[in-house]
Amino acid sequence: MTATETTADGDGGAPARPLDGILVLDFSQFLAGPVAAMRLADLGATVIKVERPAGGDIGRRLAFAGMWRDGDTLTFHIMNRGKLSFAADLKDADDLAEVRRLVAQADVLIQNFRPGVMERIGLDYAAVRELNPGIVYGSVSGYGTDGPWRDRPGQDLLAQSMSGLPWLNGHHDQGPVPVGISVADLLASCHLAQGVTALLLRRERTGQGGLVETSLMEAMLDLQFELISAHLNDNTVEVNRGGEYGANAFLSAPYGIYPSADGYLAIAMNPVPELGDVLGLDLGRFADEATWWSEREEIERLLAAHLRTQDTGHWLALLDAADMWAAPVLPLADLVRHPGFAALRMTQTVRRGDDVAVHTTRSPLRIDGHTLTSPAGAPRLGEHTERIRGDYLLESARVESARAEA
Repeated sequence: MTATETTADGDGGAPARPLDGILVLDFSQFLAGPVAAMRLADLGATVIKVERPAGGDIGRRLAFAGMWRDGDTLTFHIMNRGKLSFAADLKDADDLAEVRRLVAQADVLIQNFRPGVMERIGLDYAAVRELNPGIVYGSVSGYGTDGPWRDRPGQDLLAQSMSGLPWLNGHHDQGPVPVGISVADLLASCHLAQGVTALLLRRERTGQGGLVETSLMEAMLDLQFELISAHLNDNTVEVNRGGEYGANAFLSAPYGIYPSADGYLAIAMNPVPELGDVLGLDLGRFADEATWWSEREEIERLLAAHLRTQDTGHWLALLDAADMWAAPVLPLADLVRHPGFAALRMTQTVRRGDDVAVHTTRSPLRIDGHTLTSPAGAPRLGEHTERIRGDYLLESARVESARAEA
């Protein structure tokens, strides 16, 4: 049973999706866990979202940009597309018994409660493995299950901040600058989905289920593996941000973002004197690569003053012709209007019923040349409870009853 028929774009007929036939129970809320489950749904899994009857997932009420659709936040719609909703009060014995019967049939369980919550409910990995030895159990927390951070609230900005990531952004005259999206949650969702699919493959080979765990903090530390590795090998390595045009504390000039007459231009790793020749700016005195570090801010200042004299298109034409590494810095509105954006076909429209349409992105994966899209929107709270009971629970209840009478 799937939420709706999936579609794929590309030449020829759409192939079966890699996770067709996999049943996922999604107990998670808000972002990291739900997005991991969404990624599995994009790959063909049937995902049942288990929610409290009163209010459901907290993500239904935490509105990104204050945007709502049909009584739920836009965020909820885009993170829970293609799922089914089963309403159950896990503190109620009858509801919990139904959920346990679902667990016994599932291939995957995903949860992102604070450490200890699933143990109190009786749905921790050890308990679930007794019900279903082959299950793949995916767990994402804020900071892992041990250590002094264990019980801190697992929220994206907090994890970013504790990881030190905001000190990598901006310049030396600024305070810490966080990444302006939920990067910890989104990366953790990728890691969890990867771990789940790896364990599904292992189960296919060996029959063995398993537990995969990650956290927002581990995602943030992995993101900074270059920096952390450098410091581990030489503890004198510190973050020393450059001037206002530099884009990386650990890369020399000209790496940065510069204002033009009508916008901004990103310039990556290019030899400084040759870059100056292309742009019509004499930077010959910086022939020694050591000066690209020692005179980094002076080089950036000269570039910024020169690049302000013409528009971005003018400079890009010169840089592209010389095969220099550069790109325009596109505002959101310009991005979505760009032919390059259209060529990627990264958007889709999902629907809840006949009258609620939400425009969103698709999975970034292409499988056998096909993009992964689906018309199925996010479910209303408890929308599929009776359908799931009929498809999964009635037969299991009959089997249990027959066993009890035998």
